[in-house]
Amino acid sequence: MARDHTPSRRRARVAAAASAAVLTLAGSALAELPAQAAGKPKGHDVSSHQKNVNWDRARSKGARFVYVKATESTNYRNPYFAQQYNGARDRGIIRGAYHFALPDRSSGRTQAAYFVRNGGGWTRDGRTLPPALDIEYNPYSAKKKCYGMSRAKLVSWIDSFSDEVLRRTGRRPVIYTNYTWWKKCTGNSGAFAGNHALWLAHYARTAGPLPRGWSYWTFWQYANKGGLPGDQNLFNGSQAQLERFARG
Repeated sequence: MARDHTPSRRRARVAAAASAAVLTLAGSALAELPAQAAGKPKGHDVSSHQKNVNWDRARSKGARFVYVKATESTNYRNPYFAQQYNGARDRGIIRGAYHFALPDRSSGRTQAAYFVRNGGGWTRDGRTLPPALDIEYNPYSAKKKCYGMSRAKLVSWIDSFSDEVLRRTGRRPVIYTNYTWWKKCTGNSGAFAGNHALWLAHYARTAGPLPRGWSYWTFWQYANKGGLPGDQNLFNGSQAQLERFARG
């Protein structure tokens, strides 16, 4: 996942380079289901790139959950959020919202508050996934992949974001990241493994490696194209377990 609104031409060139680096590190995109998909609910994640999603078609193709981009930093809201987020639920697809972090722009607490105010909430209805934090390579600067921040400051930023989401929603956010960025930019911190579900980005036929402390992934983004709109994901469990995870 990455930014989904149009940056300046200079930023677009930088973003393209950063995206290419992520794909190189994660592996080539896969269109087919990996072997580990057997028995696991299929899902996807969408942003404004997908515009108005045909949810009946997504459901018929096997979508059982989806994460929808709500916000980025404190100055961007997905203009298609309502159609995507509410439309998924109306078709019986469990949905949640995610925030794309830009830690160099403002504090974790500030961005978490903006996120929750603009779609990043949670309710114990069994149809709403906990809020998710998308923290990965900086799409606006190829030279500042870690946003020009030290490992300690990034860990502190994530902690601040998490605490504010917990305070406002009652749930810790799911953390979306990839192993290479996490190792480089947080020092492979294990500080969040005990109480944050992991959403692992790894484009390969098998999932892994995992960041320190996590012994399993909860969600796995295994490809950026496939049968469902947006990126392709799996949940590490059964449909009943997915529903229990949504309820908290």
